[in-house]
Amino acid sequence: MAERQDKQAELKKPQLKPPEIRLENIKHKIAILSGKGGVGKSIVTTNLAIALAWKGRPNLVGVLDADITGPSIPKMLGVRGQRLNAGPPGIFPVLGPLGIKVVSMDFLLPSDETPVIWRGPLKSAAIRQFLSEVVWGELEFLLVDLPPGTGDEALSILQLIPEIDGVIIVTIPSEVSQLVVKKAITFVRELKAPVIGVIENMSEFVCPKCGYVANIFGSGGGEKISRELGVPFLGKIPIDARIAKTSDDGLPFIVTHHDSPPAKSFMEIVEKIENFFSKS
Repeated sequence: MAERQDKQAELKKPQLKPPEIRLENIKHKIAILSGKGGVGKSIVTTNLAIALAWKGRPNLVGVLDADITGPSIPKMLGVRGQRLNAGPPGIFPVLGPLGIKVVSMDFLLPSDETPVIWRGPLKSAAIRQFLSEVVWGELEFLLVDLPPGTGDEALSILQLIPEIDGVIIVTIPSEVSQLVVKKAITFVRELKAPVIGVIENMSEFVCPKCGYVANIFGSGGGEKISRELGVPFLGKIPIDARIAKTSDDGLPFIVTHHDSPPAKSFMEIVEKIENFFSKS
């Protein structure tokens, strides 16, 4: 009897409304997704953000690091160790190079050794809080860096942002990556989100001394996926050891090595992203 009364009392409790998603001042919202880890998705996200800001958009680009358990964007943008500030309107992002606004779980961890040991519902709740409480201000582009796969974080982002403008898929040329990326594209389509296109990272390595071209992870994987699934191919980014070095140092590669083949590839990809939105 007492148990039944408790259940009835629980049902009579007022149901709290979910917090509003405050993204109304953001023109374009893009999720960056990969089917598997190890394809350099966060490096791609970082350099795309830098490229977008560098092309006349200072203070108009933001990055939401939605990898709750493995955040890496602050390290790559050189803003590790900083903290999110909160005020009456909400939570304010950390400012990175070129005025890029950054929000990440990394800013909330007390030390480098602190793990985030959360199940799916807690990770989804954290993402919801970022989307509802962060004061982004006016942005032209918000890039959401998702963890590998099609799990809780990716599902939360695509469901919580129903007006998301598109998803970019990052792969490498290997057949293993192709198999998983096909699932990621199908996942995006089932959630009715537009696929902006596929980026093939680590496409080839050109020896800086002799010019020999080595296809370390195979070749043509990204283009093959694009043809088979009917999605745009945005471009290839060759392997360059300096990309890893600048990411570790928190420096924008496309600025420090703007004449390199990878930097030119990033800029060409950004032009295709801009064209996607100019036609839509």
